[in-house]
Amino acid sequence: MEISTLATYHCLAFVWYFFVAYSILHIRTEERPSEVFLYGGQWKYLTVLNLVLQAVFYGVSFLADVLRLIKKLRCAKCMISSRDLLFSVLAFPVSTFVSISFWTLYTYNRELVYPKSLDGIIPVWLNHAMHTAVLPFAVLEILATPHRYPAKKKGLILLGFVTFLYISWVLWIYSVTGEWVYRLFALFSPAGLAAFFAGSLAVIVSFYNFGEFLNRMIW
Repeated sequence: MEISTLATYHCLAFVWYFFVAYSILHIRTEERPSEVFLYGGQWKYLTVLNLVLQAVFYGVSFLADVLRLIKKLRCAKCMISSRDLLFSVLAFPVSTFVSISFWTLYTYNRELVYPKSLDGIIPVWLNHAMHTAVLPFAVLEILATPHRYPAKKKGLILLGFVTFLYISWVLWIYSVTGEWVYRLFALFSPAGLAAFFAGSLAVIVSFYNFGEFLNRMIW
């Protein structure tokens, strides 16, 4: 893909994610259901954090494209390294995990992850923007341009560290409020919850490996 075309795509993707993140973060307080958006606000939901992550990634990608267009190659090289690290370790595996895990649990029992009370607050298009569109965007990015993956050990350590931070945030919220971020967690015993978190880490690692495989096979 030509750099100018790639820059246009990354710019549009950045604007889209910025718009979606803005839309969900600016739901008026009085409209929010009492059982949702308590301690931590929207920042406790992986879906919302992923929207911000994707906006940052596409913003960095657009800046890297612009620097290449204006021949600032030294700066562009630095930005491309940051872009590739963000995509490989976080943007692809997290967006894939968010989409697949959400719709799997939604199909099983939507009340565990997305209560019906949200239907009157969050429009259908915004739900799909947060939970559906993120997956084809991630795949399209792999098709659009090659990404240099870090050494496997480094990539998995970084991914594991970020996963640990989010799990710690979830546990902290429970310790403060006595309520789980997702109702699903209340179904587990402590040992069961530990197994669930370990299984989720294994799944997201598999998505990391899948992204690396696709990138290698296509490019």
